[in-house]
Amino acid sequence: MNSWIQQSIFYHIYPLGFCGAPLENDLISEPIPRLERIQAWIPHLKSLGINSLYIGPLFESTSHGYDTIDYLRVDRRLGTNENFKKLVQLLHESHIKVIVDGVFNHVGRDFPFFIDLKENGQSSSYCDWFSGLNFCTRSPYNDPFSYDPWNGCYNLVKLNVYNQEVKNYIFDVIKFWINEFDIDGIRLDAADCLDLNFLKELSYFCRSIKPDLFLLGEVIHGDYSRWANKDSLDAVTNYECYKGLYSSHNDKNYFEIAYSLNRQFGDGGIYKNLPLYNFVDNHDVNRIVNTLKDPNHLWPLHAILFTMPGLPSIYYGSEWGIEGVKSNNSDIALRPQLDLADVSQNSPNKDLANIISLLVDIRKNSKALQKGVYRQVLVANQHFVFSRQYEDECIIVAVSVTDSPVSVEINLPVDGSMLIDLLSEAGYTYSVTGKRSSIQIPSCGALIMKVK
Repeated sequence: MNSWIQQSIFYHIYPLGFCGAPLENDLISEPIPRLERIQAWIPHLKSLGINSLYIGPLFESTSHGYDTIDYLRVDRRLGTNENFKKLVQLLHESHIKVIVDGVFNHVGRDFPFFIDLKENGQSSSYCDWFSGLNFCTRSPYNDPFSYDPWNGCYNLVKLNVYNQEVKNYIFDVIKFWINEFDIDGIRLDAADCLDLNFLKELSYFCRSIKPDLFLLGEVIHGDYSRWANKDSLDAVTNYECYKGLYSSHNDKNYFEIAYSLNRQFGDGGIYKNLPLYNFVDNHDVNRIVNTLKDPNHLWPLHAILFTMPGLPSIYYGSEWGIEGVKSNNSDIALRPQLDLADVSQNSPNKDLANIISLLVDIRKNSKALQKGVYRQVLVANQHFVFSRQYEDECIIVAVSVTDSPVSVEINLPVDGSMLIDLLSEAGYTYSVTGKRSSIQIPSCGALIMKVK
């Protein structure tokens, strides 16, 4: 595992929404350099401590970005290839890595090779490019054939990645994006729908071009190690802990997230050597402030996010606790255009960004939080304590959803004389006697303490 990945603090931007692009691509307009709007946010990313930006989708598409038309062109609604190249350069100058969406499971119906199939039928040279093609039935679009869609969405046509021509095409696309834009990683959309052997070949190909390229897979369910392992992807999205993080706070039941963390990263944890991608919301799910029953729980929730094993990520705008809820099966409200000055000054949770910045700073200065061993220390319904240890550094994390401060006795996993609270400006300390300490966790708050 490359050291930069373990040290990454991710920020996630859905560019079509963020930049205020039209919902539909007319395919004839001149490119508009809306990507330049991201440049104004670079100082904000640096102030948060962000060092990795996941941005996507970017390929030219018909509507939402995942219905690809042209893999070699930045969507005209966002600008040109040169606009994106300039953005990557500016981000790199600010020491921020760039990870893009790789949408290789499916294409849109306006993809040129699919149009050729519609026009030429069984005479098309691309019949074997699409999964499940069957000329004995019709599609819901009344094509004289049917095909495999993604997740029942027939405007997303599944590619046949068993076809060597398709694989070669995708690999050429990846090579182009690496060489043309100097990207640092690829987030593989719908990775859990892609053939595992294809992912292994893709991984080998990527490493042959750029050995430290980060490969992240979108995986919703299943055994994450099927996709993330030494022969395939570096990491996958940690939807198990996404659910546990909000649900344990809503139910005031820390046993849920404690179970997941111990199962994944504890002694004998099944993913203890995998840097899973951790998040509390994204472009597909409701904003965290709407998912939580009590906005006061934003504080302990983010304290866990930035101290648990794996790679923490913030979805744009959620550092201020902005709202966004799916409606009428639409994700538009989750993907808004934002004005930096307006959202930073007028959000009802505007102080959250300062808390996140502090959490990021603590994490970036702690090897234990970046790659230390995870151990459960104490679990109760409304408070939770765990440790992270690497070499001679040990961090104790304690969170609570109680309505008033709670005092608890804990047993430390290492020797020490005191606990120093890294969250308090004065560095408040708790004494340790024989590996035992009595601590007081703030109401709906957290302690992050270093053992000395």
